Amino acid sequence: MALTINSNYAANVAQRHLRDSDSDATRSLAKLSAGTRVLSGRDDAASLAIGKRLEAETAALRQASVNAGQAGSMLQIADGALSSISDILTRMKTLATQSASDQVSDAERVYLNDEFSQLRSEIDRIAGDTDFNGQKLINGSQTITAGTIGTDIEAADGFGAITFDANAANVSNADQFSIAYDTATSRFTVTNTTTGVAQTSEQVTAAPTAGTTQDVRFDEFGLTLTLTSDFDPATAIAANNTFDATVANTASTTFTYKIGTGTTANEDDLAFTIDSAAVASLSAGLTAASLDTRANAETAIDEVASAIDEINERRANIGANQNRLEFAAANLASSIENTEAARSELLDLDIAAEMTSFTSKQILQQAGVSMLAQANQMPQNLLKLLG
Repeated sequence: MALTINSNYAANVAQRHLRDSDSDATRSLAKLSAGTRVLSGRDDAASLAIGKRLEAETAALRQASVNAGQAGSMLQIADGALSSISDILTRMKTLATQSASDQVSDAERVYLNDEFSQLRSEIDRIAGDTDFNGQKLINGSQTITAGTIGTDIEAADGFGAITFDANAANVSNADQFSIAYDTATSRFTVTNTTTGVAQTSEQVTAAPTAGTTQDVRFDEFGLTLTLTSDFDPATAIAANNTFDATVANTASTTFTYKIGTGTTANEDDLAFTIDSAAVASLSAGLTAASLDTRANAETAIDEVASAIDEINERRANIGANQNRLEFAAANLASSIENTEAARSELLDLDIAAEMTSFTSKQILQQAGVSMLAQANQMPQNLLKLLG
């Protein structure tokens, strides 16, 4: 190759290789800093896609594991309440047995009956008071619907739906509610006219656009007003604006927990049904049972025994569900470990191997700098010919 001054081929080659070495070393350093071998799709597009999908799956599985733990806590609270009711029933049977014996007089049976009645009331109190995050556990459930709706709050007026949450607070059967809208403040006010409790909403200044709806929430009553585009915010509502609440009680409550990452009900959800532990649900005759006479005490013994059997059945059902949850939680833990291992295999960096590679690239980078310096010195030799 001819010796020239204007062009330095050797320096260009050295610079190109130095640039490549520097880029490789920089990428290797970035991988070591991030701890991952796939920084972007250019590193390994397939592994990036699969790994990120597995990462999302792992995060969802961890939340499912938390859900399973919460379900176990809920069942434990329910079982604890049922245990207390079982102790109460044991005491009630003791009182009934005592009252059924003639060593006590009718006057003393009155005292026994007083305690018996108080204990029965305590069962209902425990059943109504036991909850988990505001949800009643052993008192059945309620479905509340709105009926006899006033002519100024119907669908034609822009009220697409008036709905209550299950077990909504501050609502009893046959309570009457009123809905008012003040154009000056652009706010709704819902009032339980039976109890006098009221709540005012956030501002609603415009109707929803056609084909859409807007929910106006009243947490005090667990109530949601769903507005449509027919709602007119320029018209006040103060008449023909009432509706009645109908409360329907059921003897059980079903709780559904997501313990998978999909939407298949039988595979990704666990549903637990807990029957009510109120006195009437345990034994219909126990509601009116008394110990004021020997004959009534004999009857009460059978009613209490029936209630004890019902409580034992409920506790057995909860125990079975707790055991099922333990196996579900163990399976989730195994799935999390294996899914995380698969993700790690695809995305995580082998630090030892990458450090070895980085060291090699550093040496190449240093050699490139040295050789570029040598190449830049080569044209200097031509000056000797000019001398």
